[in-house]
Amino acid sequence: MVSTLDMKDIRYLNLFRSITKINTRYCLHYNNTIIFAVQRNLISKAVGRNGVNIRKVSEILGRKIKVIPNPRGIEDLRMFVEDIVNPVMFKDIEVNGNEIILNAGSQSKAALIGRDKKRFLELKSILKDYFKKDLRII
Repeated sequence: MVSTLDMKDIRYLNLFRSITKINTRYCLHYNNTIIFAVQRNLISKAVGRNGVNIRKVSEILGRKIKVIPNPRGIEDLRMFVEDIVNPVMFKDIEVNGNEIILNAGSQSKAALIGRDKKRFLELKSILKDYFKKDLRII
């Protein structure tokens, strides 16, 4: 799935593993938030009682942290994208050949694209690494 990791991502993954005792290979960056994708049955362990693990990682890194379930395949695409872009909502998502089309309203579209297309490029990179498909927002 995710093809390349840089040294910063490896440090983030090692810190996450040392605090939560959960091994994952997926560290994503979206909207100045670090997102860790773990197996669905390990999410509550990763978050910790009352969110203590996530708070500890967030304090050390000085950034927001999210833990989301790792998608099992293209059938989990909608839930995966919703978890990443939360709280921004979109209407529909569909896969046409080698392209993922995200259908959003005008306000949501602006929030998904972001200033200078920053959020769009981040989400496009994540989906390209995971599903090997391009992203288009309409």
